Amino acid sequence: MNAAARKIQSVYLTLTLGNTLAASFIWGINTLFLLDAGLNNLEAFAANAFFTAGMVVFEVPTGVVADGWGRRVSFLLGTVTLAGSTYLYYLLWQLSAPFWWWAAVSVLLGLGFTFFSGAVEAWLVDALRFTGYEGGLETVLGRGQMVAGVAMLVGSVAGGVIAQATNLGVPFLVRVGVLVAMFVVAFLLMRDVGFTPERSTHPLQATRAVLDASIENGLKNPPVRYVMLAAPFSAGVGIYVFYALQPFLLRLFGDPHAYSVAGLAAAIVAGAQVLGGWIAPRLRRLVRKRTTVLILSGVVGALILVVLGITQVFWVALVLLTLWAMVESAGTPVRQAYLNDMIPSKQRATVLSFDSLMGSSGGVVVQPLLGRAADVYGYSTSLAMSGAIELIAVPFLVASRRRGSMADQANATTATSDAEPQQS
Repeated sequence: MNAAARKIQSVYLTLTLGNTLAASFIWGINTLFLLDAGLNNLEAFAANAFFTAGMVVFEVPTGVVADGWGRRVSFLLGTVTLAGSTYLYYLLWQLSAPFWWWAAVSVLLGLGFTFFSGAVEAWLVDALRFTGYEGGLETVLGRGQMVAGVAMLVGSVAGGVIAQATNLGVPFLVRVGVLVAMFVVAFLLMRDVGFTPERSTHPLQATRAVLDASIENGLKNPPVRYVMLAAPFSAGVGIYVFYALQPFLLRLFGDPHAYSVAGLAAAIVAGAQVLGGWIAPRLRRLVRKRTTVLILSGVVGALILVVLGITQVFWVALVLLTLWAMVESAGTPVRQAYLNDMIPSKQRATVLSFDSLMGSSGGVVVQPLLGRAADVYGYSTSLAMSGAIELIAVPFLVASRRRGSMADQANATTATSDAEPQQS
């Protein structure tokens, strides 16, 4: 890695560190926060579903911002939007607001995250290629996941401890403060390198063009299409499981007010994420195809969730949680590298955002469905059901593998400005 590429990586890791730290302050206590505000399980996970619905609705318009106005502009808008909507969440908690207010603000939270999705990763890949970096994407993306894991570990534990020492609302205020700081950092350090925005004077036409590009370079590209079609099942389950583990572990622990235990769950996921980011490039060297990693990750992760739903022992649940998070995390950088090596530079942020949209659409359906199952049958049954749903993603990954894309066997970022031709 040359000096210019190393600088780009440093900025990427700094943005990842700060952004994940800000977000993770509430990840360990979010479900407890919603329940404390007077919502039941169905309403709490429905509020989360509205968050993911917001991501579905705004992914394409914010893709226009990222590809038309710049990835830096998109990141800055994301920090402002997320800070404001997080503060509104805090106000709703203070007022014990009715469900539909939570739904509306959750959509705004989703809008905030869509400014980030695809933009930062696209900024990184294009900038690295501009500097002449020829190493594997798994290496840099794995490092980013490790940094994100450390930030999540610190933030989620701190959020749980702060909530127990004060109240459930304070971690939300801390998140607002860190996001404001990240706005300043990104304003000073982030520059669009290796990418020239193509601004349009007609936003509606630009949105349509972005949507067309997403479909053309995403759903119409067979190996990319099948990876995207797997996303609603894997991502939807991942979102639900992460938040359902908070009350599930508290029930096994026997103390509904032990908020630090809820933070511990997020911390375990964070630690496993660090380890998974370290394992990913090493695991990649052991197998010939990236899809091998993705398929094994899906199957093993689903089986662990089924077993997790059966156990009634707290420490066994922690071990299973650790294994599940590590398996899922090891597959993430490989999936990112696989997609990026099949996407043209000009539509990179757009297609990555569309991929995020596909995952979020699964969360819109899966979260309230499994939340209702938790109300009726309990969290254990809902977790076992999550494993069954995640297995549905595996046939799509197998279908992507059968398309024989060159990116499936790539070990380095050999593509330049355009993605490789794909077999149809």
